[in-house]
Amino acid sequence: MYEYIKGKIVNQSGSYIVIDNNGIGYLVYVPNPYSFELDKEMTIYIYQYVREDEISLYGFKSYEEKELFLKLINVKGLGCKMALPMLATGSINGIMDAIERENILYLKKFPKIGDKVAKQIILDLKGKLNTSNTASELKKYDELVEVLKGLGYKQSDITKILPSIKSDISIEEQVKEALKLMLK
Repeated sequence: MYEYIKGKIVNQSGSYIVIDNNGIGYLVYVPNPYSFELDKEMTIYIYQYVREDEISLYGFKSYEEKELFLKLINVKGLGCKMALPMLATGSINGIMDAIERENILYLKKFPKIGDKVAKQIILDLKGKLNTSNTASELKKYDELVEVLKGLGYKQSDITKILPSIKSDISIEEQVKEALKLMLK
């Protein structure tokens, strides 16, 4: 299982990007391929989809986007090929808000999402999305998360300590605070 791939974006298509990591080109299906800058080194958070007739990689710019994707594909009747366009045309906060407010019309605007699937999404996910740690709130910790991952810490451990760290201090001070919390 892959958590992320760090490498240079070398190709884009209508539904995927190719990321070069140490001479190996990984074809990764992403929500908005043209939002990725060519020849730029990036970290892509990965979900590996494995079935008897298919092995595919799905990628996301943020861990929060990946988490929402994983929750969406666990909804009955909603697979990877339906969840990916939702993330391409909607914002993470917008989708989460629509689920919490039971906004069926918002969910039906996505390709292949009808009344039945929209109601199933709400039934399966309402109240189960972590709306207190929205993507915009966690975005201020992106650099800290990357540093801690570089030091070998797991995303799940990092996410647990983020609320205890002040966002209005320098990255160096954030790292010091995070390491103190990790070593407890």
